[in-house]
Amino acid sequence: MNILIIGSGGREHALAWKLKQSRHCEGLFIAPGNAGTALCGTNLALEVSDFDGLSQACITHQVSLVIVGPEEPLVKGITDFFSDNEATKHIQVIGPSMAASQLEGSKTFAKSFMQHHGIPTAAYKEFTIDNYDEGVAYIRQHSLPIVLKADGLAAGKGVLICQSQLEALAEFELMIIRSKFGEAGKKVVIEEFLSGIEISVFVVTDGKHYVLLPEAKDYKRIGQGDKGLNTGGMGAVSPIPFFDDTLREKAETRIIKPTIAGLQKDKLDYKGFIFIGLMITNGEPYVIEYNCRLGDPETEVIIPRLKNDLVELFSAIARQELNTIQIDIDERAAATIVAVSGGYPGTYETGKAINGLDEEPLEDCIVFHSGTKPADDTVVTNGGRVLAVTALGSNIKEASELAQYMMEQLYFEDMYYRPDIGYEFP
Repeated sequence: MNILIIGSGGREHALAWKLKQSRHCEGLFIAPGNAGTALCGTNLALEVSDFDGLSQACITHQVSLVIVGPEEPLVKGITDFFSDNEATKHIQVIGPSMAASQLEGSKTFAKSFMQHHGIPTAAYKEFTIDNYDEGVAYIRQHSLPIVLKADGLAAGKGVLICQSQLEALAEFELMIIRSKFGEAGKKVVIEEFLSGIEISVFVVTDGKHYVLLPEAKDYKRIGQGDKGLNTGGMGAVSPIPFFDDTLREKAETRIIKPTIAGLQKDKLDYKGFIFIGLMITNGEPYVIEYNCRLGDPETEVIIPRLKNDLVELFSAIARQELNTIQIDIDERAAATIVAVSGGYPGTYETGKAINGLDEEPLEDCIVFHSGTKPADDTVVTNGGRVLAVTALGSNIKEASELAQYMMEQLYFEDMYYRPDIGYEFP
C-alpha cells in the first residue's frame, strides 16, 4: 500500500525508517519531511495544516494509509476532514478525531476528563478573564511551587512552574491580560505541583482495544544534570528500570484502562497513539498530561525497540482488531541524544552544513534527522533540534555511550548536545 506520513521532525523520520522496512509498504510519502525522510521515501512540499493539499496528494498518489505525526493537524480536525470528504473517506487515518484530540488541545478538557473518569491527577482550578480576580486570590493562598498551564497548544512552552506567589501572579497576568501565549493562554489551569520522577507511557488504541508500547523517559532541560531552560527534548532512554511489573500494573489499572473506557463512554472516536505523561510520586502514578500522538524524541527510542511490522499494526487499528496483535519488543536498551543549534532554545541560526552524514552509521546506531533540509550537494540545519542519534545496548549506560560516540562523528557549526543522557541509570 501507499502511505503518507504528516510531519517533518525526528518522530516522522523514525516512523518513515520503520515503515520502509515493511513488506506491505510500496510507496512512502512524507509531508513536508526533512533530509532524512527523503532517504526513506518522497517528500511533498505541503504544510501539515494544508488539509486540501494533503487530501489531493493522497488522491494523486493513491494513498490508503495516513499517519499524523504532530498535534496541530489533529487538534484542527484532519481526521474528520478526511472522513467527511467523499473522495478521501476510504483512506485510513491514524489519529484521533478533532473532539478526541482535545485531550491534548485543551488542558481543561483533559483535566475534566480525568476527574470525570476517576483518573489520578493533580488537583486544579481553571480561570479566564471573567474570574481573573478569583484566580489572583487563589494564587495568593496556594502552596508552593505553583503550576500554571495555558489551556491550548503553546508550542511546548505553556507550562510554568513558579517558585513564589509573586512570580505566579506576574505570569498569570502575562497569560490572561497580556496574551503571552495568545489564544492558548486565555484560559489558564492552576494546579498543585507533583514531585517525583516523570516518565512517558505510550498506548496504541483502535477505539476498543489497546496495546502498550515501550515506555521512555525524556530529558527536557538544555544543560547537563537537567539544568537550564526547557526545550523540546534533548534526548530519551527506554526502558525505564524502575517501571517494574507492579508499577506497570498500577498504571494500567488506574490510568490506561479508565482512559480507554472513558473515550468509549464519552463517544470520542480515537484510533491512534495516546502519550500519557506520568509523574511517579511515592510509588504511585499520576497523569500530568495527555498527548494525542507520539512524543519527540521518545519516538526515536521506542520505535527501534519495536519488532512488529508497523503497517500490520496500523492496519489492525483501522480494522479495530488490535486485540489480534502481540507486541514484540527488543529486550535491549535504547538511548537517543539530540544535537541542537547553538543558542537553542533561544535564538539560533540555520543553514549550517552538516558533516559526517555520508559515513555509514556504527552498528546498532541510527541517525534520525529533525531540523534538516537538502541544499545543493549537502544537508544543512533547518531548526533548533537538528539530529537525533539512537543506539541500542545491553543497558542504558552502554547505549548512551555508543550514541555519544556516534554523535562525535557528526559536526555542524555551533552544534551542541548533552553527553549525560541516561546519567541517573548506572
